[in-house]
Amino acid sequence: MLEDTATAVGLQYVVTVDGHKLGTFASCEGLGLEVVVESREEGGFNTGVWQLPTRVKYPNVKLTRPLGKETADVMAWLSTVSQGLVATTASIEARTTDGTTVVRWTLQGVVPIRWTGPSLTPDTTKVVTETLELAHHGFGKGA
Repeated sequence: MLEDTATAVGLQYVVTVDGHKLGTFASCEGLGLEVVVESREEGGFNTGVWQLPTRVKYPNVKLTRPLGKETADVMAWLSTVSQGLVATTASIEARTTDGTTVVRWTLQGVVPIRWTGPSLTPDTTKVVTETLELAHHGFGKGA
């Protein structure tokens, strides 16, 4: 029932990788999965086509936030990762503005694939942001 659900308005996303807190992000995109199916037509089965599941694909997760003090935490993590790329475990907690955790996802086999910093131009009036993009191999327990 809807009244039993903790409705989250104004979420923030707290990201931790192997126990290292990377900080709080303003947006999180790409959490999901897709089951890839293969269509097979069978002789004598004239009422349809078999849809056979073959594998599961996970889109990249993009985390964005305004540039701030926590950017140093991401840069420190990326610096250690660049010394030897090893898949890790990450957690993303969706929290309300008062800090209540609404849901937590655990991602397995996480590798950073992109970090994008701000465009530093003197004529812009927009908030400068950073984006961290993570690839992963699926959800773990606690997701």
